[in-house]
Amino acid sequence: MDIRDIHTPVMLDRCVELLAPALERPGAVLVDATLGMGGHTEAFLERFAGLHVIGLDRDTDALRIAQERLARFAGRVTFVHTVYDDIAEAVTGTGRDGVDGILFDLGVSSLQLDEAERGFAYAQDAPLDMRMDQSAGTTAADVLATYSEGELRRIFERYGEEKLAGRYARAIIAARGTEPIERSGRLVEILTDATPAAVARAGHPAKRVFQALRIEVNAELSVLEHAIPAALRSLHVGGRIVVLSYQSLEDRLVKRALAAASTSTAPAGLPVELPEHAPRFRLLVKGAEQASDDERARNRRAAPVRLRAAERVRPDDAQEIA
Repeated sequence: MDIRDIHTPVMLDRCVELLAPALERPGAVLVDATLGMGGHTEAFLERFAGLHVIGLDRDTDALRIAQERLARFAGRVTFVHTVYDDIAEAVTGTGRDGVDGILFDLGVSSLQLDEAERGFAYAQDAPLDMRMDQSAGTTAADVLATYSEGELRRIFERYGEEKLAGRYARAIIAARGTEPIERSGRLVEILTDATPAAVARAGHPAKRVFQALRIEVNAELSVLEHAIPAALRSLHVGGRIVVLSYQSLEDRLVKRALAAASTSTAPAGLPVELPEHAPRFRLLVKGAEQASDDERARNRRAAPVRLRAAERVRPDDAQEIA
C-alpha cells in the first residue's frame, strides 16, 4: 500500500501557512522534530524549493520509511535518529547555530498505532512493548512486572488522569501474582474485569491506562518539558515554531513554555520596560487551534489535535542569533 494511503498529515495546510514566512527566506532550515513517515516534511520540501530539513525521530522504522518516501529530495534532508529533546545537538551536529522553523507533531504516530505488534493499541492483542525506539529502553510489560502498586497508581493518575487508578493498580498487582502480564489482550481483560459496569459504559476502560503506560515507557512528558525550551533557543530571530498536541498533558506543557517565552520579564511596577525584559517571542495564534470539522471527518486522528505557534522577535540575552 502507498504510504500516502495510510498516513495523512494533520493540519498540514495550517502548518505550512504558519511556518511559510520563516521558510521563504534564502537558505532556510526547518527541523521536523517528529519526522514520522515524512508527510509534513514532504509537503514543506515541495512548497519551498530552497529549504533544507533536519528530520528527527527515535523510531528506526519511521526513519527508514521516511528515507524511502523522501528519496527524491536527496541532499535536502538530514535524517537523525534521536529523541527530540536533543534538538539543539541535532542542529549543531549539522554545523548550524540555529534554524528558521521547527515543527512538533506529538504523540504516537500512525505507524506505531497501526502495527499491532508494537502494543500501543488496546483494541488489538499484541506484546506489551510500547517503545517508540525498539532498540532500547523499558517495555510496558516491564513496567507492569516491576512497578509497585503505588507507582502504578501514580502513573495512571498523572499520565492517564484515570479516576480508577488505585483500583486498576490493585487489580494488576493481583493478576501478575498468578502469571506475567505480557500482552495487551490480557491487560484489557484485567482492566475490564476491574471496571464497574456504570463506568464501563462511559468509554473503554483501557484507554487512559494505555496512554499512561505509553507516556511512562517513552518518558514523553519529561522529554517534551526539555524539548520545547531547547527548540525555542535554536530559532533565529524571525524563526517560527508550530506544535501539534493530542492530549491535555502535552498541550499544558506547550502552553506554559510558549506563554513564558512571550511574556515580559520586567519586575512588577517598573515604569518603563527595558529592552532586556521584552518578550523574546510572540504568539501566532490565539489559544489553541483545532482542526476543521471537514478535516476531523476525513481523518479521525485530527479530532483531538491542538495547535500552538510562536515567532522569535528578539535574541536571548547575551546571545546573538542572526
